[in-house]
Amino acid sequence: MFTARLPLLPATLPDFAIAPPAQDRTAWKALPEFVAAQLMADGDAALAADYPQLTATHYLAYTRTGDRAGFEAGYFARRRLLNALILAECVEHDGRFLDRIVDGLLLLCEESGWQLPAHNAQVRNGARAALPDVTRPIIDLFAAETGAQLAVAAQMLGAELEIAAPGLVARIDAELERRIFTPYLTRHFWWMGNGDEPMNNWTAWCTQNLLIAAFARPLAAARRRDIVGQAARSLDAFLKDYAEDGACEEGVLYYRHAGLCLFNALTILAAVAPTAFAPLRAEPKLRNIAEYIVHMHVAGRRYFNFADSSAVVEGCGAREFLFGRAVGSALLADFAAADWAVDRRVALPDEINLFYRLQVAFAAAEMAVYRPGPVPQQDCFLPSVGLLAAGDGRFALAVKAGDNGESHNHNDVGSVTLYKDGQPVLIDVGVETYTARTFSAERYDIWTMQSAWHNLPSFGGVMQHDGAAFAARDVEVTLAAERAAIEMDIAGAYPPEAALRAYRRRVVLERGAGVEIEDFADGDLAAELSLMFARRPELAAGEIVLPGLATIAVTGAGAMRLEEVPIADARLRQAWPDRLYRVLLPFAGGRLRLLIT
Repeated sequence: MFTARLPLLPATLPDFAIAPPAQDRTAWKALPEFVAAQLMADGDAALAADYPQLTATHYLAYTRTGDRAGFEAGYFARRRLLNALILAECVEHDGRFLDRIVDGLLLLCEESGWQLPAHNAQVRNGARAALPDVTRPIIDLFAAETGAQLAVAAQMLGAELEIAAPGLVARIDAELERRIFTPYLTRHFWWMGNGDEPMNNWTAWCTQNLLIAAFARPLAAARRRDIVGQAARSLDAFLKDYAEDGACEEGVLYYRHAGLCLFNALTILAAVAPTAFAPLRAEPKLRNIAEYIVHMHVAGRRYFNFADSSAVVEGCGAREFLFGRAVGSALLADFAAADWAVDRRVALPDEINLFYRLQVAFAAAEMAVYRPGPVPQQDCFLPSVGLLAAGDGRFALAVKAGDNGESHNHNDVGSVTLYKDGQPVLIDVGVETYTARTFSAERYDIWTMQSAWHNLPSFGGVMQHDGAAFAARDVEVTLAAERAAIEMDIAGAYPPEAALRAYRRRVVLERGAGVEIEDFADGDLAAELSLMFARRPELAAGEIVLPGLATIAVTGAGAMRLEEVPIADARLRQAWPDRLYRVLLPFAGGRLRLLIT
């Protein structure tokens, strides 16, 4: 898609700025008052704070203990403070923030490596080095993001910085050349794409930030063309792993780092080479990628959260709005504008990507006067990931077929997530705070990744296995006015030791009535179904009750058991209370039926 457009590149590729420089006082004074006020409040708060210290032992903690949160907290806080100061200076423009900005920019330039400890490997899935190698810079997600941040800072405040700290802009450009542009054009990082090798959000995310840096700084024409050529190849490598339905197999959290980063990459390319790249906005596949987030929405900040996503994520805002406008999706534009209007603080997220924050600030005026139409609830089935999402105004249901070989996979083939009146009935727990184990050979030793902690059966204690070969089969979907239904055999998601010949699951949303889950097991080991809840259920004979919310009539189960699961992890607590609950239902025969009303 992208590489096919390269012959249409113009002879020269101009600079690109997401916003006017700070010297353009007319543009900055035209920001909506509430935007300027928020930017100034954030900047004043940052002025009173200290940049966190990052030590070698902070960095070493990852290889020593597996902890990544400690280093990352300070690393990201540095960048957020710097962004707040930069934006406030652009608004006020009297030099009050400049010295602290200079301190922050030089701190970033002096960091030994911009890559996170968890990403400090020279090859994909390679051993993580204990400390950065300053002779071989690694471009990971946040090295690329830091490069973009520095480039945009120099673009916005270059003249002011040159007066406040002569030579600093030259230092930024030298660091960008050494750490970003030269490695990008002379080495191969796995996320750049290579044949059929699977890509993920890294590809769009890193490529977007390479393009931001390349077009925010005054690079030679030939160098820019080389960067655009590599970016086009990488974006095609990213898109090859997306089907026409646009589903993000990594879930709603990573849509923000995959689909939205693809959009911003296209935004830059279409601006600097409109004849070559602007026509791609009309591609149906890109529109489907854009609209994925709407199909996953439940209510408020709650989303269907398969893979490594929380069930509660930040609201949509300018990037989604602009993506919808760019690809002709009134559905996404209306959804994002309505979501943003609930809390306009969403328009100015506590974000480490300075480009995003400028994008949000300068889109706010358009969004403030935009009148979104109603966003209808739409059933969908996304065959590339085997995901059904359906609703009837009271119930919101998602069922996943697919396989267990997806990026950020959980072993969850056949799992069901259900909400009623916007409240969770059957939940997907999500993922704990990332550690070294999360992306290691021990990933599926973590409880949240295991099928026994999803709404799925186990057989004599045997759970589902990871890998693309462990998949649903014979999937049938019905989307009709009176019902939405999916039926599948999930036996193939289990290893041979489960001694399972077939496990047929049928899930039906009868609109205006309720949801039925009917399971048929054919195997040699005792079958036991797990159900996950966010509030304490009450168990009675043939019934599970969530007081004030829902009742689950149970047919075909033996004596049910209730387990309480304490939740202390900070990431899980963003979505759930301090306790979750699992109900275990042993099969009394070969058929188990749940009717949820």
